[in-house]
Amino acid sequence: MTSEPQVNLTNCDREQIQIPGSIQPHGCLLACDASAITVLRHSVNLPRMLGISEPVNGLKLAALVGDEVAHTLRNSLARTREGGRPAQTFGVQLPSGQVFDVCAHVFKGTAIIEFEPAGSEIAEPIELARTLIAQLRDIDQTRRLFRDAARFVRALLGYDRVMIYQLGADGAGKVVAEAKRADLESFMGQYFPASDIPQQARALYLRNLIRVISDTQFKTIAIEPKLNLSGEPLDLSYAHLRSVSPIHCEYLTNMGVGGSMSISVIVNGELWGLIACHHYAPRNLSMGQRVAAEMFGEFFSLHIETLRTRQRLEAAVNVHKALDTLLRDANQTTDIETFFHSRLDAFKSLIPCDGIGMSINGRWASAGLTPPRAAVPDLLRVAESVTEGKTWASHWLSTVLPAAQTYATDVSGMLVIPMSLQPRDYLLLFRKEVVTTLDWAGDPNKTYASGAHGDRLTPRKSFAIWKETVHQQCMPWDEQDRQFGEAIRSAIVEVALHNSELLANERSKAEVRQRILNEELNHRVKNILSLIGALVSHPTTEQQTLKDYVKTLKGRIHALSLAHDQVVRGDGGGRLSALLDAELSPYRTSAEAIEVSGPNVILDARAYSVMALVLHELATNAAKYGALSRAGGKLHVSWVIDAGSACEITWRESGGAAGLPPRRRGLVSLLFDGRPPLCPG
Repeated sequence: MTSEPQVNLTNCDREQIQIPGSIQPHGCLLACDASAITVLRHSVNLPRMLGISEPVNGLKLAALVGDEVAHTLRNSLARTREGGRPAQTFGVQLPSGQVFDVCAHVFKGTAIIEFEPAGSEIAEPIELARTLIAQLRDIDQTRRLFRDAARFVRALLGYDRVMIYQLGADGAGKVVAEAKRADLESFMGQYFPASDIPQQARALYLRNLIRVISDTQFKTIAIEPKLNLSGEPLDLSYAHLRSVSPIHCEYLTNMGVGGSMSISVIVNGELWGLIACHHYAPRNLSMGQRVAAEMFGEFFSLHIETLRTRQRLEAAVNVHKALDTLLRDANQTTDIETFFHSRLDAFKSLIPCDGIGMSINGRWASAGLTPPRAAVPDLLRVAESVTEGKTWASHWLSTVLPAAQTYATDVSGMLVIPMSLQPRDYLLLFRKEVVTTLDWAGDPNKTYASGAHGDRLTPRKSFAIWKETVHQQCMPWDEQDRQFGEAIRSAIVEVALHNSELLANERSKAEVRQRILNEELNHRVKNILSLIGALVSHPTTEQQTLKDYVKTLKGRIHALSLAHDQVVRGDGGGRLSALLDAELSPYRTSAEAIEVSGPNVILDARAYSVMALVLHELATNAAKYGALSRAGGKLHVSWVIDAGSACEITWRESGGAAGLPPRRRGLVSLLFDGRPPLCPG
């Protein structure tokens, strides 16, 4: 092929590849006015291919191809829009008897018509596309979609190698799937720098979805004239036959590629990547095959978009479920610092990363691949200076913190999630250098030919340049990572605020409980002291010795003590039956001596204390003077609830000593009479 000597590695990113002034030789081209009436330019091979001997430029299109064909072509152009995809007409027969497949489109006021020798019937490409699409329709995993797409395209189109080539956010590309001839070196996992596909080439991939290079060493076919009378070249952005940059042809030739084809993969209006096909000999595709490949490419693009949307939704659902669980669990804890530290692995699973660290109240905890502990203070200072209360990310940490160069192999990128409204607590996610994640090394013994521009135009040199461009960088944090980071930040702040409110509420409740407890304790202590005071001041008989007085007083105070214990254990009271058992248990000398019966009656704290004294006095008197003072005596205690909901207690003794009328009023009489000293409160 002829080359443009002015194009070289220093200026190829500015090469105007859409106006090469030439086409590839497997077809011919003519350009007319916008109404497709008069021929204005043509490729120099057109007379030979169409069998025309007279000068072409200035002829009427109808004179060149016949009235019927001209009419058909103008109808095709009427179905297209300016700057849109070409209209394709299969099996067009010219007056000479030759049959061509024809593409026609209008761009920048010029109707461009391309002729190629006719290939298959129209039904064949449709069936081919249907076959490809049917094989992939039900695939629901991107990795399998990429793998199978490469296999099926190779099987149906016959190329030696088919690669799925995905472009990254930085413009660099990676081979994510490959189907190839067994003897070829694998490019699976290979990275290429963004400079391998200049911006002007990317723009053309968006316009022209199928790009075929039938022979990498073709001889260019000039367009006559190259410039019109106004000095304007012919823009071939949408032309299939458009010639190829000599730099690109040299790259392919160095790889041993004889022919290639690429299918643009466009997702959400942007160039996601390419299905790149290489053949190690010249190879052309008919227009019908290209139509099938284009249809498949559009389906493949839509399928990727569908799977990406589904995966984003599933990831979002999983993140929100995890955060809901976090919020639920956080409501049950008061030690928020320990709680968050215990959830480090859970946070790490929400956003793809290699390590995670958390700083709360100056306490650091980490998991996975993280910077050295000594680097943490600097990282926290960076976090404080850049976040401003929002999630912040860097895929090239050493440009923000130069000291990070010392550990860039382990940690090259950081995503910061503030954990509080104050610049103090942070969740840090880390990613390692992207070069360390590579899964392609290629064949170290493989060598490639070099053309006029040396070994730069080889896969291995491209890979080396790519490695240089991503030195000390991690895989970039994408928009979804940042969105999930914001969701995590919101959840953490909500937990922290809820925990602060909970602690404040608990402190308030504790103060109220303490105040109530103090008041109740004060009330009970006053009651007990009043009772003890009444017991101490109770009159004694002249015959009672001091020893007997002390013994009696101790017994009564002990009864009060038992009653108080039960009040405390019973949360303010107790059962009457339990109180009787406690007071009478020392006197149960036989199973028949004491009988107790009655319904379940609960006494409050005040009644329990008073009844403890009453029953203690009655039991003591029975043991000294009544039924419990001798063998054979019996005591029966019963109680009932009367119609007025009052409890009536009957104490009946039999078989004891003969009773004598009391000569003074005892403690029980005083209690039953309800005298104030023994009935406090």
